[in-house]
Amino acid sequence: MRMRSDLGPWAVAALAALAGALGVLGSDALWLLPLGERIVHGSLPHAIPYATAPTPGWRDVPAGAQVVFWGLYHGLGGLRGLAVAQSAAAALGFGVLAASLRRQTAAGTALPICLLVLVGSLQAVLVISFSLFSLALFPVLLALLESETRAPSRRIWLSVPLLALWGNLHGEVLAGLALLACYLVFERARRSPALAVSVLAAAVVAIFANPQLWHTPHYYSGVLHSVVARRHSGLWAPLGLGALDVLLIAVVVVFLVLSVVGGIRLRPWEAVALLGLAVETVRVARTGVWLLFLLAYPAARALTVRVPRRRVLAVLTALLGAATVAVLVKGPADRGSPSLAQVAARAGAPVLAEAILGQQVVLAGGRVWVDNPIDAFTQADQRLYVDWLAGKPSGAAAVSHAAYVLVDPESSAGRRAARDPRLLRVAANREAVLYRVR
Repeated sequence: MRMRSDLGPWAVAALAALAGALGVLGSDALWLLPLGERIVHGSLPHAIPYATAPTPGWRDVPAGAQVVFWGLYHGLGGLRGLAVAQSAAAALGFGVLAASLRRQTAAGTALPICLLVLVGSLQAVLVISFSLFSLALFPVLLALLESETRAPSRRIWLSVPLLALWGNLHGEVLAGLALLACYLVFERARRSPALAVSVLAAAVVAIFANPQLWHTPHYYSGVLHSVVARRHSGLWAPLGLGALDVLLIAVVVVFLVLSVVGGIRLRPWEAVALLGLAVETVRVARTGVWLLFLLAYPAARALTVRVPRRRVLAVLTALLGAATVAVLVKGPADRGSPSLAQVAARAGAPVLAEAILGQQVVLAGGRVWVDNPIDAFTQADQRLYVDWLAGKPSGAAAVSHAAYVLVDPESSAGRRAARDPRLLRVAANREAVLYRVR
């Protein structure tokens, strides 16, 4: 029986890897590349070098992520390298989840539970983005805490270097720190208060273990108080009734029903963490993926499923692995318009562009007025740029900061640009339109 169950996590990891390989490029992926190039060549950025708008006092905390993205992009053939990273992150995150669930439940239970988590978190898996590091590392930390809940040991100290690594890669490390704090305060402190306090203190210090050291809080303050965060737009959008949000809600309901029907009692630290994640998911929908990972544990403890035949799992894993390799060899589709971005970049003048288009201009050697990371810019420039993206009249002044405008014709900014008498159409294709400011 043990040999049969060993293939379950591999099958889950293979399925998640395929889903990640099918991902499309997100709006917060390409900006890491030019900054990573600077770091690799020995210069840690203290401003956004490709933007003409001022970025005073910006602190580059996730420098590690920028180096990783740059290395994968140039080492594995462009966007294919980023797709490989997304696929690997999904495989690691879901493989660890499946292996951890298997230690708590019947051998076959992890498969349907992980499948439901995957369905509910499609947005995190199918979009190649900066957050792929958290997709890989949150489940690792969660598995460690669940393991320590069952059999407390000094392995809890592994959470400290894990958070130090995570803090150099993505800002969702704050969610990891909060999760660890829930475990230490509501579970471990009852047995070993000195150990709990020591680990928590070391974990907080670990968050500062990045190139910006004591300036780290300044970076997170900028992110959390950015215009998009305060307006709950873009990646900070609240839970709604879109298709992916409805899937998330449906899976949460299924997990809650399983837990209640199965009479499973939540561990105190799990209950506190779930409450916090549920509240945050309502405010910021993308937090829901962490809610699902945690909910999977009580739901799995309430369910008993027979393990599939070993031969079936072996064949399924092999087929999924082969499909993943084939998809990654082909590479992801290129969003935006690299051709028009090159035309705009060759002009040598500042470009006002939407996120992916602007990043393509930068990769082609050009300059933009404002782009990601949006939190690096002044509040006034952030507001103006975000209003322009939304096609609001209050964003019209953004055009005066650029010599060219590059937009998706179907977007809010693109539709407004088509009616703007200040803009002269220079070139266009199905993906984008390039205008020159009169």
